[in-house]
Amino acid sequence: MRYWLMKSEPSDVSIDDLAAMPGQSVAWYGVRNYQARNFMRDQMRVGDPVFFYHSNCEEPGIAGLAAVCKLAYPDATQFDPAHKYYDPKATFESPRWFNVDVKLVRKTRLVSLKELRGHPELAHMRILQKGNRLSITPVDPAEWKFITTLL
Repeated sequence: MRYWLMKSEPSDVSIDDLAAMPGQSVAWYGVRNYQARNFMRDQMRVGDPVFFYHSNCEEPGIAGLAAVCKLAYPDATQFDPAHKYYDPKATFESPRWFNVDVKLVRKTRLVSLKELRGHPELAHMRILQKGNRLSITPVDPAEWKFITTLL
């Protein structure tokens, strides 16, 4: 089992949106970074815990807990010319982009980016490193355990 942090812009899918979705699950579509794609495609397993992180908003931070509930499969948005995530180089025979499905475990209080930065126990957390812009990052088990005490 691995632990993950997955960023979503609340204007696209928020933790409240996830709670309102059928089955409280969503395809994690639109990832267009090869390293993040590889995490989903090659390393994520059903049941892996996820920090649901609100990004690119007034107060970014961890807004809830989720879990991977479906293994990686081709992201349908890459094939849709009308979609903003369309990729003309992707084909059904050779898809370039993948997503997993995640399911809500529970909404939590917002643990802000500022609060995360304030804990020396999290000094090496990938999301807190300068220049990190990945939408999906692995979380060290010790970091996971510490953050869950904050929730």
